[in-house]
This record gives sequence, C-alpha cells and structure tokens, in this order.
Amino acid sequence: MHANSPVPAGDGTLPRSEKFDRSLHRIYFRSSGIHDCIHRRLRPAGASLGIVLVLATCLGIGHSRVPIYQLFSLSLAMIVIGLPWALLRRATLEATREVPRHATVGEKLRLAVRVRNHGRRVARAWLAETPTDPRPDEVDFIKLREPGEELRNRFDRTFAYFRWQWLLLSRRLFTGGFSREEIRLNPGGQTRVFIEITPQRRGVIRLHDLRVLLPDPLGLFQKCVKVKAPAATLIVLPRRYPLPLIELPGGAAFKVSGESNTNAIGTSGEFVGLREYRPGDPLRQIHWKSWARTGRPIVKELEDTFYPRYGLVLDTLSTESNDSSFEEAVSVAASFAMTIDTRESLLDLMFIKNEAHVFTAGRGVERAEKLLEVLAGVTPTRSGDHRALAQLVLRHGDDLTSCIVILNGWDDSRAELLRDLERGGVTCVPILIGHGQRPEGAPGFWLESGHVGRDLMRLPPKL
Repeated sequence: MHANSPVPAGDGTLPRSEKFDRSLHRIYFRSSGIHDCIHRRLRPAGASLGIVLVLATCLGIGHSRVPIYQLFSLSLAMIVIGLPWALLRRATLEATREVPRHATVGEKLRLAVRVRNHGRRVARAWLAETPTDPRPDEVDFIKLREPGEELRNRFDRTFAYFRWQWLLLSRRLFTGGFSREEIRLNPGGQTRVFIEITPQRRGVIRLHDLRVLLPDPLGLFQKCVKVKAPAATLIVLPRRYPLPLIELPGGAAFKVSGESNTNAIGTSGEFVGLREYRPGDPLRQIHWKSWARTGRPIVKELEDTFYPRYGLVLDTLSTESNDSSFEEAVSVAASFAMTIDTRESLLDLMFIKNEAHVFTAGRGVERAEKLLEVLAGVTPTRSGDHRALAQLVLRHGDDLTSCIVILNGWDDSRAELLRDLERGGVTCVPILIGHGQRPEGAPGFWLESGHVGRDLMRLPPKL
C-alpha cells in the first residue's frame, strides 16, 4: 500500500476507493485485451458489414419489406463465407529483421524484413510488427494521474476511463508496424518487405512478435499467424531540442594524473624545441637528424594539449503524478550531450538510480552517442533526496571544469544540492524544469514544462 493511502479498516479490508480502482483495472484490463484481439482479426469492411447486419436485423423485426430482408441475407451470407475462409488460410513463413542500432522518439523508421515462404501454397498477405502489451498494472493505474484529470467532471474522475486511455497511449512503444505492400510469394520464394514504425517512447524496444495477416478474399476478416523470426532490439534515443551556440564557464586545468582524469591529452600540440631523450619517450618523437649530428638520441618537445572536462548532472527524482517533467529533463540532458563538442572536451554524465552512475564521453573515451544510449534507459526514482547525488558530483569535483545541473523541479532538497556543490567549489550552471512561472529564489535558468524547446533557444551565449 502506498504511503499516502488511507489507513485500512480493522478487518483488514482495503479502503473503498482503492478497491473500486482495483475493480476498474480488472474490467479495463480484460476488455482492452478482448478489444485488441478482435481489432487484429476484424478488418474495417468486416466491422461495417457487421453494423449493416445488426441494423437490417432490427429494421426487419415486424416488417415485411423485401429490400431489408435482401440486405440482411446478403450481409449474413458474406459473413458466413468470409469468416470460415479466413480461419482456413495457412502460411508458413520465416523472416529476418534488419534493424538499425538507433531510432529517435517521434521520427518514422523503416525496418526491412526478409521473408521466405516455406509453405506449399502461394502466400498473399501483409506483415505486422506488434508492440509489447501496453496495459498498465494496478499500481500505476491507482497511483498515476492523467494530466488535467482534476478538471474533468465527477463521472470521468470516478470511472477513470480517460486515465486508462492516457496510460495505454503513454506506454505504447511505437505506432504503425504494418507493411504497405502485399506479399505475393511462391513456394520457396523470398522477398524484402519494409515496415514503418514511429517510436513513442525512449528506451529499448524488443521486437519479437512479427505476424502475417491473411485476409479472406472479401476483405472482411483476417487470420493472424506468428512468423518464425529471431527477436531483435532497437534503442530509441530521447527526443532532442535544438540549442543556441553556448559557451560553458571555466577552462582546462592541469592534472598530474593525466588524460584519464581530465584534460591532458598527451603531447600533440605545437613544437617548442629539442631535448635529450628520456626513458619512456615515444620513438615517433625522435629527431633523427639531430641524433645523427650529435651522436646522442634527441627528441622533439611538444606543447601539452589540454581539454576541459564538463559534468552533466541529471536529477532522476520524480514525485509528481505523471513523469512529463522528468521526460523533458532527460531530453534536455540529451540535447546538451549532443551539443557539447566532445571532440575538444570530456563530458561526464552523472545520475543516481539505485546507485551512483558516471558515464564519460569525449576524445579518447566514448562517443556522445553512448551517453544517449544511457539516457534512453534512465528511469525515475520515486523517493529519496539529493544527498547521494551531491556526494557523487563532489567526488569528481576536482576534475570538472564546470557542471550543468538539470533539476526536475525546485524545492528545499534541490536547493541544498546546489549549496553543497557551491561549498565544494564546483562551478554549476543550474537548469530547472517545472510547471508555470519561475519560483521565487530559484537560481540558474528556468524552463517551463511544455515549452522547453522555446526556453532553451532563449539561453544566453555564455552560461
């Protein structure tokens, strides 16, 4: 039971409201499953014909009009012919998906599928990739709230049907998934079919339910047969917003421990002179002409090259009834990860999820796409404070040039986080995301939820 739930009665029964929500969840869960099963097998023409049959039946009661009985007989005959025909259709197909490594939320993606017919008949069908079941569990249905649900009338709030629909849509991994062209394969033949999907959520999509749709000749019903195909995974990266040209505060600083710690990327700068060889100097820096002239090994001395190291801190704590602000915070972090030039710097992504996580991208380490893959799988934390996040950043504070701190809202815990980082000598650029106007006393830059893209373009050149 949740911490904010009413205390149960002494007989151990659940509060009436929660019992009612559980009953609603069971009804919606089962009815949604039945609807999907029928929707997958009943084509639009079949649904229209069913409506015609029902209307003809109702109009024919107590009347002897010949056209009504003809309409009833025709529609019933088409259903009697089409339904068994669809059930008797067969296809034995084998397929292989050609999936790219990355996709982006909201952008269409074409997946190529190689299909081979192992059956004895000519296959005439369509392919359909089915997403995983988006139906929410009881906990999410009871705890989460549709944005603006408090503005609905009492009936809608009581039966929470629109909340159920919102949860279904928010959990659907992708839309589409149907092949546009009909497959016509002779026995033993193979072809390449394209399926279009539009990812709706960031994360990892597991494609494991490829089906072939076998309609009857009248186009009323269709049979769904699962196709033998190895499962594939697709990483959906967070949505990114365009950013103006920005300059982060701070500069590169010398660190004795070298490249792994910060900014020194070896001796690849300008030529500054010659000196005698020292044990450990690379052979490619030997100046052969001077060695031949002096008889002693001489090496070229180059100016050390230094790069700044930035921190990208993500606040994963989300206690609101929906995670819209958290998702926007992830998108903002992804936008900075792709905008900061990691060819000339190092970038550390830091966040807390059960434990401390630090991922580094930049010259000589990983590419920025690695940070996007990490952000694709970040989930919110429902309880706790920001002390662990402050300790994580302070542990790496001496190595950081400056730090972008993306906060999901503003409260005392987040204010204390910024104070701890300031006392630890970390140069911070706070980016706050929340609803409505900027709270009084909030530092840094305020991004209004729902208008994050607009507010990001208003950032000054120097943060």
